[in-house]
Amino acid sequence: MTAGLPILRLGDILLGGLLSDLDDKTALAFTDELTARIADEEIRGVIIDISRLEILDSFVARVLMQLAETGRLLGARMIVAGMRPAVALTLTELGLQLPGVRTALNAEQAMELLGWRRPGPVAEEAPDAP
Repeated sequence: MTAGLPILRLGDILLGGLLSDLDDKTALAFTDELTARIADEEIRGVIIDISRLEILDSFVARVLMQLAETGRLLGARMIVAGMRPAVALTLTELGLQLPGVRTALNAEQAMELLGWRRPGPVAEEAPDAP
């Protein structure tokens, strides 16, 4: 974990989140760690949860774009999850795009896009017959 931003590994998927009080130094540290882990751990999918971001400045938007492009070039499918309407509007107003990046309403939907399924109910085992 770098600079207080957790990056969780779930099989060959990384899940990381950006916080609302993200500063430039933390954003760069997060980017460095995430891209290194994609390459070192043969990651096939990355979910960046931005649901805690209430606003997005141009620096963080560019970091997100670069991170998405770098991850894609390293062979990972990139999904940005939890984008708030105000953040989407800011990206549009800044003229920024996230080419090659899928979006999802939340992290659970992003996991499904990468092939993870919510497990069904566990069937009770029948008692052993005598």
